[in-house]
Amino acid sequence: MSNLLSSSSTRIKTGIALVLVILIIGYIDSYFVTWLFLGSLLIIAIKESTKLFHIQSTQLFIYSTVLWAVAYFYPEPEDLSFILGVIYASILAYTKTLNKKIFLPLFYPTVSFLFLLALYKDFGMQSLLWILVVVALTDTAAYFVGKSIGKTKFCQTSPNKTLEGVIGGIVFGSLIGSIFALSDLTFVEAFIISFVTSIASVFGDLFESYLKREAKVKDSGSFLPGHGGILDRTDGYLFASIIMLIALRVIS
Repeated sequence: MSNLLSSSSTRIKTGIALVLVILIIGYIDSYFVTWLFLGSLLIIAIKESTKLFHIQSTQLFIYSTVLWAVAYFYPEPEDLSFILGVIYASILAYTKTLNKKIFLPLFYPTVSFLFLLALYKDFGMQSLLWILVVVALTDTAAYFVGKSIGKTKFCQTSPNKTLEGVIGGIVFGSLIGSIFALSDLTFVEAFIISFVTSIASVFGDLFESYLKREAKVKDSGSFLPGHGGILDRTDGYLFASIIMLIALRVIS
């Protein structure tokens, strides 16, 4: 019992600290600060992903650091993931010695962080607040709805998830999340974007669960006491950021 209370206390303290950091960054609303913050998370997330993918590569950190530095100046940061992919493929074709597995962290989580940066660059801090609310509400509501009325297993990858919980999470995330949408969108547009973003966050969480099961680990890391690793806290956002940015560009 004492261990449970201690664990809960640590989780709450870490959660409060995270919220404070995010509020400060949101209040400052600086492109440089946001880029630096997301870049710091990316480096830690890449370290965690190498464990999940069972790879060790110093090259990966060098490529990702250079890529993120270029992303600061490049007008469409998400495009850089394709450039890096071309470079990887070219080196592989020329040397035949490049570890093919280092392509994996390019897609997860590097691409997603580039889309998060692009989301902020194109649509401002309000878009990051919006995605934060949608994903957080989807996850939280899914947990409570699943605990209260959930009976149908959602899938084998995550046996604790229920279909009822997932549906409840998407409904809450979409409806309430729409309130925090960009001001120039209609409610219908906001709801559609929130809806597809919410669905994407569910599968982002599911994908990380799959990777952890394949790697036979409970958490992606231990950077956040009581919460696990960076990927454990950002998994939903990593798919959601891609979908929200694309949806916003299509609708707005």
